[in-house]
Parts: sequence; C-alpha cells; structure tokens
Amino acid sequence: MPYAHPEALVAMGEMASLNGFFEQAESFLQRALAIRPGMPGAWSAIVGLRKMTPEDRAWLTTAEEIVRRGLHPLQESRLRFAMGKYCDDVNDSDRAFQNYRRANDLLKPIAEKYDRKKSAQFVDDMMRVFSRERLDQLQQGASPSARPIFVVGMMRSGTSLIEQIIASHPGAVGAGELSFWGEAFTKHGTAVRGATLEQAMLHGSANEYLRILSGFSPDAIRIVDKMPGNFAYLGLIHSAYPCARIIHMRRNPVATCLSIYSKNFSLAHNFANDLADLAHYYRQYHRLMAHWRAVLPSEVFMDVPYEDLVGSQEEWTRKILNFVGLDWDDRCLNFQKTERRVASASCWQVRQKMYTTAVERWRSYEKDLGPLIGLMDLV
Repeated sequence: MPYAHPEALVAMGEMASLNGFFEQAESFLQRALAIRPGMPGAWSAIVGLRKMTPEDRAWLTTAEEIVRRGLHPLQESRLRFAMGKYCDDVNDSDRAFQNYRRANDLLKPIAEKYDRKKSAQFVDDMMRVFSRERLDQLQQGASPSARPIFVVGMMRSGTSLIEQIIASHPGAVGAGELSFWGEAFTKHGTAVRGATLEQAMLHGSANEYLRILSGFSPDAIRIVDKMPGNFAYLGLIHSAYPCARIIHMRRNPVATCLSIYSKNFSLAHNFANDLADLAHYYRQYHRLMAHWRAVLPSEVFMDVPYEDLVGSQEEWTRKILNFVGLDWDDRCLNFQKTERRVASASCWQVRQKMYTTAVERWRSYEKDLGPLIGLMDLV
C-alpha cells in the first residue's frame, strides 16, 4: 500500500493537524496504527486532534497498556502528557495531574538543569543595558518600518490566538514563531550585555529580518511574529524597529504555568518540568516585562489581558486592530475559519470559536500546584 511506513504516516498526520485538517490527520494516524498497533507516537497524537469524551475510554485503556509494556522515557513522557490531556478533557483532574507529573519527572534527568542564577542575571543585564536613555540613543538610524508586529508573552498565554486574529485580516500575515531575534542575541550577546552594540549591527539585523518577512508575503501591510520568548529581546527589537508594535499577552500566572506544565515542550524549555523552577522563571519574566513597560513608548507597547479578550472579544479585537494600524474587518471575529498553518501547541485551540473555559481551569488543580499558587501575588 502507498505510504506504508508508519513513521511517515505519523509525520503526515502531524502536518495535516498543523494545517487544520484534523479528520485527515486522524486518518493518517489510524493507518499508522493499522501497520504498527500500539505505536506510542501515533497513539499520543490522536488526543490533540479534538476534545476527548468518556466515550473515548478505550483510548485511555490502550494508552495504559502501552505504558505497562515499557517505553523509552521520551516516548512514555509524550504518552503521559496525552493521557493527562484525556483525563483533563473528561474532568478527572486528579488522574490528569498524576500523568502530567510523571511526564515531567521523566524529562528532568534528560533536560539540562534550569539555572536560576543565570536566569535572574539575564534579566538584571537587560534592565541595566536597555534604559530609556539608551533606547533613545540606539534609535538613531534605526529602521522606520512598522511592518513587523511582535506578539510576546509566556508560552500558553494566548499568543497564538492574537496571531490568528490579526492574520485573519486581509492586510496581515502570520509568520508563526521566528527564531531570528534569539539567534541575533546569541550572536551579539556580548556586545549587547557590554552596552557596545553598534548601529551597523542593528541596521544589518533590521534589513535581514525584513527580507525574511518578505518571504512570507511581499505586500502584506503587517506581518506577525508570535515567538513568545521574544519578550527577552524587546530592547534589541525596539532599537532596530522603534515604530514596530509590540503586543504583550498577559494571562493569570497560575493558569499560564499549569498549561505549560501540562504540555510536551522541547527540552530547551528546561524550566517547564519542575513547578518551583517554573515559578522562578515566571517571576523573572514578570520582572523583565515590568521594565519594558516602563521604558518602551506607550504608543508601541500594548498589554492584552487574555481573560478580557475572551470575555469581550469584539471590544478587544477592535483595540488590537486599531493599535497595529489595520482597519476593521469582520473576518477577525471569525478567526477560527481562517485557513493557515499554525505550528504551535495551540493548533487545535485557535481553530475553535472564542471560549472562556480555560480561564478558571487551574482551580481544579489548586491543591497540587504548590509553588505556583504564590504567583497569585503578581495578578
């Protein structure tokens, strides 16, 4: 039969999912399972294609059988995240958290240990280097382009939702999560931290970035880069593009961190697998965002509270479009109908109508969240 290689079928299913073709994705996964029953990657992926119900109990039974056979830690971790998601979908929060904790515990020995001192030092450096006065100096000769829109925040704070709303406008395109500014900081970090950043470097980076954006669309008025972690590099970004709009997505810190803890992220996000580390990382992020809010001009920086957006969709959609310089378009209210590739953990969620059920989800897990509860003093 064609495409008889199960790994290839799983990859095709994942690609179909990213493009919003969830029924087609499940068909590919089921074909893979017909060839190799109990394939953990295929079985895990099914849960992300829709909201599970008690009628899907057979899925959980099979998942438990696959785990009992013994798996590589990465395979078991992925399946445990999926099992947690199933249990969460059917409102069994106790079993959901047991699976989330097991999934994260499996990753801890594999991931590089999170360095709290290094994380705090980075924030100290950014606050020291990018004062309001220094930002004003660096803007001389910067790009006047307002084409890029930067959507930043913690992972799982709603950045994909904002991108989908803006990308539903005919004058805008969503570029997804671009690694450009993280790579630029890696390359020039010594100069940035030493406050020896040169105009030539900023000018070159700005031109190269615009060239990359043009590859997504030669004529879009606005192009959205929704890399959440760009919050760390806003001083660098604003120095290159002082006219570019920055949208910061804010969400209840406990809800945000629980959502991170319950998702199978790259091992590079090594703070995500331990609740105490996650709480520490969130506090550093919060501290840095307070600095950017204080030093960046209000006309280019906008906070969007996730809870307000999902509660007052049209009001906030109008505010967002006005902020980024786009006229009103009804398609932005029906963002779930926009056909485009969404390469993030939210590829299913952004194709649903606006919903508020995620706002208070964390309360079902409150007794298990320990260090995260202390973050409520940041609300």
